[in-house]
Amino acid sequence: MKLGSLTRLWPLAILPAVFLVTSCEAPGGVSPIFPTPVSPNGQDIFDTYIGISIPAIIIFIGVELALLWVVIRYRRSKQPANYVPPQIHGNFRLEVVWTVIPLVVVLAIAVYSFNELQKDFQPISNYDFEVVVSGHQFGWNYTYPQAGGFTIHQEGTLAGDVTPFVVPVNSLIRLRLQGTDVIHSWWVPAISGKTDAVPGYDNFTWLKIDRVGTWRGECAELCGVGHSTMQIIVQSMTQSDFDAWVKQQVAAQHAARSASTSAS
Repeated sequence: MKLGSLTRLWPLAILPAVFLVTSCEAPGGVSPIFPTPVSPNGQDIFDTYIGISIPAIIIFIGVELALLWVVIRYRRSKQPANYVPPQIHGNFRLEVVWTVIPLVVVLAIAVYSFNELQKDFQPISNYDFEVVVSGHQFGWNYTYPQAGGFTIHQEGTLAGDVTPFVVPVNSLIRLRLQGTDVIHSWWVPAISGKTDAVPGYDNFTWLKIDRVGTWRGECAELCGVGHSTMQIIVQSMTQSDFDAWVKQQVAAQHAARSASTSAS
């Protein structure tokens, strides 16, 4: 293979990276670029992502450069007729080395990741309050049992933004994940890792957002034809604004109940 031929292949090599970097998020979707974490567990997941990605990228570049060097250095057009390259089959030391090194790398990643999962996906007991997050086809319900018992009903859509899940800043909130029909997965990259909502079984995660703002997520489990509509919006407020919002929700709930009783 001539050097000019290799040069013409470079656009094909970088095409996947260009597609990833320039891709735009779909309506209701999350960005392909990892957002700035705003919760401690989100920060831990981000650190794990970086801690695994950087060595993986270094190894990938090293392997690809070695492969490219072999392709250029030992290409058939530069070798004599009937050339047979050096044979290394049966080299015990070399085979042990290239078996042990990948094993050590994979085990290190496994131990590192497992420790993070144990730290960030265990039920917590010292939380300020709990929210029950229930996934259904195709949307989410958020119930605040310790703040009036009201529920925010959210149906999925791609036509616009969904109703946000509202929380106060600097409060440790436990999320109890439940599924009502099939398995869903609650995922907001800046806040928490993917946590499944399983019918008949409670899963737990938590969040403690450190600033006022809005963050996007989506269902991360293929759950049916409306899966793409199950976007998530988390909105954090100051404690005073959150208390006022809770009062509005409780009042609206009482008004709806009164109207229903009067109609019956």
